[in-house]
Amino acid sequence: MSNFQSVDDLNGKVAVIIGGNGAVGFATAQRLAKLGATCVLIGRNALEKGKEQLNLLPGSKHLCLNANITDSASLVAAASEVNSRLGRCDILVNSAGFTKPVPAANLDDLTDELIDDVLKSNFRGVLASIRAFQSLLKANSDGLVVNVSSISAFTGVGSNLAYVAAKASLDIVSESLAKALAPNIRVLCVSPGVVDSAFVPGRGGDFNEKTAATTPLKRIGIPDDVASAIEACATRLRFSTGTRIVIDGGRHL
Repeated sequence: MSNFQSVDDLNGKVAVIIGGNGAVGFATAQRLAKLGATCVLIGRNALEKGKEQLNLLPGSKHLCLNANITDSASLVAAASEVNSRLGRCDILVNSAGFTKPVPAANLDDLTDELIDDVLKSNFRGVLASIRAFQSLLKANSDGLVVNVSSISAFTGVGSNLAYVAAKASLDIVSESLAKALAPNIRVLCVSPGVVDSAFVPGRGGDFNEKTAATTPLKRIGIPDDVASAIEACATRLRFSTGTRIVIDGGRHL
């Protein structure tokens, strides 16, 4: 069993990043690979999108695998492939998701279909990925799951109400899993505010500038802010589980 002390590198570790082709996912891969981890980038079109990204990572054993977080069978197949090709999974990062802006007061546009799609991608899919990789994570008695959540989970303000609900669900279930899977697997959430990426359709420079002006640290987040927190979960915050790390420049205050 791990002693959960801080570590300086991730040599010999395998990190699976769901949504690894996205801005936050790939920034995370860059940080973890730099510390010696072998990274597996998983996404719906990872094999097509990720080959050039792999060339930007230090090390040579990194992989891309196709899987869809709304298709549990594809996640199980990806876990089997990771096991057969790399023999282990030490870190699982859930950074995939989906959203669409709908004002909170506009209940008519928050259709049943959109609610289902948002919950499937941002809540059910995360649980499905943990379910698929749990045996690999447990095998070395020192597994880590990092779920990319959002401050919307506790502020109630987000791209839409279904997204808020999905992230709130993710936070509380992560607490439950941290207790249920301990001591062999730690479970943490990192909770960004607004991040400069293409994740939320339609948000551009004007939105980012206005948000930065009303944020205490006077800028919005960048993908590397989130990646550095995930790195800390794997290296420095090793005696932490079942909690969230907020990375929002004070946006929630």
